[in-house]
Amino acid sequence: MKTHIRNKIKYLVFLVVLATACEDLDLVPENEFTDQNYWTSTDRAMSVLNTAYSQLFTSARFFYNEALSDNAFNGRGDNQGVASIAAGTYDPSLGRLKSEWNDRYAGIKTCNLLLENIDRIEDMDGTLRERMKAEARFIRAFQHFQLTTWFGDVPLVSADLSLEEAQTINRTPHEEVLDFILKELDTVTTILPANTEYPEADRGRITRGAAIALKARALLYEGRWEEVATTCERLINNSTNGSYALFSSYEGLFLPENEYNSEDIFSLQYLPEDRTWGEFFDMAPLSAGARLNALAPTQELVDSYPMTNGKPIDDPGSGYDEENPYANRDPRLTHTVVYHGYEWQDPDGGSHTIYIEPGSSPGEPTDEYVPGSSASPTGYYVRKYFDPTHQSSLASGLNLMLIRYADVLLMYAEAKNELGQMDQGTWDMTIRALRERAGFEEPQALAFDSSLGQEALRRIIRNERRVELGMEGLRIFDIRRWRIAEDVLNGWAHGAKFDPASPDDGYIRANQRNFDPGKHYLWPIPRDERLINGNLSQNPGW
Repeated sequence: MKTHIRNKIKYLVFLVVLATACEDLDLVPENEFTDQNYWTSTDRAMSVLNTAYSQLFTSARFFYNEALSDNAFNGRGDNQGVASIAAGTYDPSLGRLKSEWNDRYAGIKTCNLLLENIDRIEDMDGTLRERMKAEARFIRAFQHFQLTTWFGDVPLVSADLSLEEAQTINRTPHEEVLDFILKELDTVTTILPANTEYPEADRGRITRGAAIALKARALLYEGRWEEVATTCERLINNSTNGSYALFSSYEGLFLPENEYNSEDIFSLQYLPEDRTWGEFFDMAPLSAGARLNALAPTQELVDSYPMTNGKPIDDPGSGYDEENPYANRDPRLTHTVVYHGYEWQDPDGGSHTIYIEPGSSPGEPTDEYVPGSSASPTGYYVRKYFDPTHQSSLASGLNLMLIRYADVLLMYAEAKNELGQMDQGTWDMTIRALRERAGFEEPQALAFDSSLGQEALRRIIRNERRVELGMEGLRIFDIRRWRIAEDVLNGWAHGAKFDPASPDDGYIRANQRNFDPGKHYLWPIPRDERLINGNLSQNPGW
């Protein structure tokens, strides 16, 4: 699909032009697009669809959503509103709420325009037409899924609205929105090609596997365990729905030379020079080329990575040494988080040591923790998704995976355990497979313990999701659906043990969080939207 990226990233003005088309058909201008003359070619329809693709998600939300959770802290500015939301100081006027609402409904409008007009194009290949409709329906379902996950009841918009309709529409109950999403995904699954059926030029387009995986995620968020399991099995045990497998290297999974690997089910598409993202300019170590730190992993995330024997660090038999905290840890820690003493691999093939503990650097203390400075406020930086082939200001054209096969395996493991069906075979296919790929070798970490009860297995599986998917923007949705947000998002988010004055045993107090379970499990409907449309009710507590 990257051969078509230049078309994809050009935002078209047709949305405005078509809405203001001339009333007199005899006076349709010949030198500009209108509703009467736009829908005349496959290429024009493809441009509209590619616009819908470009509205799917943003790199800023992909990364900064992690700071909505206990995994990271946005310590500089209020990127994507996450600092305000994490601190519990926001209200319905917050810009993130309005932009999330408006951007997703703009994407839905693009899809509806395509679906209502593509049949007007004459001499279009019928198979391509139906595939493009299915892609648009997937994107429309995805946008509704994001909206209802954040806001609960939201207007279900399955047809293009007039201005009057848009200003008077009511919120649709969450259950109805979800039913629409699931039915749409079922329908498009019968139409979309498998990932193995797309030509090289169309790599990155929505596939049958993506529709199945998104359905599994929607069911997961509802706790519909039996359906989650059977849906995941359509990807785990059924090659007709696509060819997926864990990529051989956890580190390599996030490197540009391995794009479109066997684990990639659905990604945001980028291309060096033409369409890039640049969040690492404010996430990487300063000595690696960053200008400052605005997104830093927390001590809570670091502590979640088990030892190489599989035991959590607070287990008496784990072997954890607080004075040497990064030794013998889950290898995924090193490929996700940059800590003191980290050996950073430079793009030229060399390396340099990252010195973060105050007073430790033998040279310029570029990365050292200093309160209020441009350095990390937690004593940690991000490694996962760093692009060694980056352009200036660390800009990257690396694709960002929204759904990968590891997530399917984790969804399956969680569902089977909640059904009371976790056994040796399921463990080996999911948790053991993920740990072996990560680099675990000790039998204790890999073996299934049949003596463990459901609750103990639940803790293991939930933590496996956290460390496998760390810094990929999914943690906030997990803690919300598990209803543990008030437990993990109240109190201090911590950093490394670099502050002797901290009352928390020297661990940096980076940010005080507040999560009110009476109101914060749903975002409020944006203030400006309710001013425009008085039919939009508000969520409880707001």
